[in-house]
Amino acid sequence: MIPVIAFGEALVDMLSSRLGDDVTDGPETFTPYAGGAPANVAVACTRLGVPSRFLGMVGDDRFGRFLTAEMASHGVDTSGVVTTREARTALAFVSRDADGERTFDFYRPPAADLLYRLEHLPTGVFAEPAIVHLCSNSLTEEAIAETTLALADIARRSGSLVSVDANLRHNLWPEGQIDIGRVTALLDRADLLKLSAEEVEALRGGHSVEAWLNQRFAAGVKLIVITDGGADVAVHRLNQRLAIAPPAVRAVDTTAGGDAFIGGLLAQLAEAEVTAETFAEWCDDTARLERAVDVACRCGAHAVTRPGAYAALPSKADLERLRGEAE
Repeated sequence: MIPVIAFGEALVDMLSSRLGDDVTDGPETFTPYAGGAPANVAVACTRLGVPSRFLGMVGDDRFGRFLTAEMASHGVDTSGVVTTREARTALAFVSRDADGERTFDFYRPPAADLLYRLEHLPTGVFAEPAIVHLCSNSLTEEAIAETTLALADIARRSGSLVSVDANLRHNLWPEGQIDIGRVTALLDRADLLKLSAEEVEALRGGHSVEAWLNQRFAAGVKLIVITDGGADVAVHRLNQRLAIAPPAVRAVDTTAGGDAFIGGLLAQLAEAEVTAETFAEWCDDTARLERAVDVACRCGAHAVTRPGAYAALPSKADLERLRGEAE
């Protein structure tokens, strides 16, 4: 089995007690949940029985210790987590509407995860090919962006399969404006690319969706998966498109839905020992690809029915139970 290595931010999601603007339940309170998109993916993989490792930096504070302990409790290898006193661990205050859709108020920057540099990489971390997962939240400042893009290049040279989730959070960027060129530079280093339909709209500029996707394929991306809430997941390969319907569920908190989805997909690639070299061939089997995305959809569906991030990610037993309920 190939390990999954996730790089980027681990942060604490402070989840509001309220849904929407309802104030009838008394004062608003916030419950801390361990989160951060790449950290969520690392936990998602271990919950599904796949070894994973998280690379990143947290503050030398109670929240940093909380995050590291939570990841470790789920079986994630945290030996690559670096602690610093130069900045605090990032926080995200999460509000939800009646449908579980969330909005974020980030306390970042400054934050510890933005201080990670290549010299913090563990010795020999890419000595053997792995599945390496990244997202755009590690592009919001120039120094961490340089680190992220360089790490992706190192992973590619090692023969690792590179997965990127766009995971755009506009309010993490200066003045709320994403740097499309910087994000695209990361997307084009991926073998596997996951986006939401909304993110495609934000990134494609004046290009049609088809033309924008073809640019990514020309750059070397082999598979693009586009989620759209409860609508069909669009699976794109060059000159091929599939549509996979996710299970219908009532969403309580969508915070970890996308991370559970991509974690579920990566776990299957890891179990099948798919490498960058064999990924295109693996995708050529349409029935296998459809099954894999269906499992990823069930992972995402499970996650949105529960509050929090790590706490909502499914195990294999959870997926079997969801399948039984559907039947």
